[in-house]
Amino acid sequence: MPYSHLRNRKINEAMFRVVANYTYDWESWHDPLGKPVWINDAVKRITGYSVQECLAMVDYPLPIVYEEDRARMRQMLDDAIAGKSHNDLEFQIVTRGGEKRWMAVSWQPMYSDDKQHVGFRSSVRDITDRQGLKEQLRTYTEHLEQLVQERTAKIAQLEQHRQQMEKLAALGELAAGVAHEVNNPLAGIRNAFALFRESIPKEHEHFELLVLIDDEIERISSIVHQMYQLYSRNPQAATDLFIEKTLRDVICLLEPIARRHRVKIELHPEPSKHCKATQVRLPESELKQVLFNLIRNAIQASDAGQSVRVRIDEDQENIRIVVADDGCGITDEALPNIFDPFFSTKGEAKQGMGLGLSVTRNLVDAMGGKIEVETNVGQGTTFAVLLPNRQS
Repeated sequence: MPYSHLRNRKINEAMFRVVANYTYDWESWHDPLGKPVWINDAVKRITGYSVQECLAMVDYPLPIVYEEDRARMRQMLDDAIAGKSHNDLEFQIVTRGGEKRWMAVSWQPMYSDDKQHVGFRSSVRDITDRQGLKEQLRTYTEHLEQLVQERTAKIAQLEQHRQQMEKLAALGELAAGVAHEVNNPLAGIRNAFALFRESIPKEHEHFELLVLIDDEIERISSIVHQMYQLYSRNPQAATDLFIEKTLRDVICLLEPIARRHRVKIELHPEPSKHCKATQVRLPESELKQVLFNLIRNAIQASDAGQSVRVRIDEDQENIRIVVADDGCGITDEALPNIFDPFFSTKGEAKQGMGLGLSVTRNLVDAMGGKIEVETNVGQGTTFAVLLPNRQS
């Protein structure tokens, strides 16, 4: 070979090493059997291992590769020996200092001028930062998907509530119209019956029937009142009141019903002169109606000997009034419908028209609160009314 050719070859080799060693990526040249022939200096910066250590490794670069990725990298070497190429295969390494880092390798076969296979070259790039960004993007994407799901569920809930309110408004308007038409003749019947009853002596053999008729007229009057409340357009003005006193007034009204069912009403904590009264600003008669409906329902759902527990919790934002019983509970089938007008879970011995909970929720909504329910069949039901703590 002429001297000039040798000189050019030496220059080419020197230039090659300069360029290769100053390449940022970790470069390797393997012979046709996969054994490393040359490795650039970037390997030490990336892995912590020197060029000499890498050249002396058995099955280079597998000892540097993270154990779980070694099978894939072994397949990469086999494919490269077979003359195949690939781009951007991701894997992990464990550096000399024990740190795990993400890499991406590309490889392609190399041929001489006379088309002879002289091995393959591999180029490895550190993508740890890129993987970190991908992980952040995945986390952000999952968080965004969760927010979208929550927002979608909230929209669906609001739409369901809107439809429910429209249905309640339509039914309430109808009920109010019926109540208005019934109320006038009912008042006439009540007045006429009162005059008739006064003329009958208590000793009359049918006087007990008059008492029964009077009770039924009162029950009809109560139903008419509830029908008015279902479509009440004139909420009462809020006044300053003490929750405990309002509760005691309602419990006093319900004691006869509780005694008839042999059910005990318990107020927790028990009022005492040492307890601080809970003062709020709410429409008192509407609050009494809510409490009356919930406690009465709890009494009617309880068996003889059981108790209805009423509890008051307070924080800076809400007043929480809890009414719990140990009665029959509400089935999964009935639970979604309990606030619908004219829906009742009281079976054949119905003690109303199924308006109590509908009216209750309407009143609670009008006060800016919400009502929650937890129930277990055969174990009891708990209603919780959350009202804004607008203290005076």
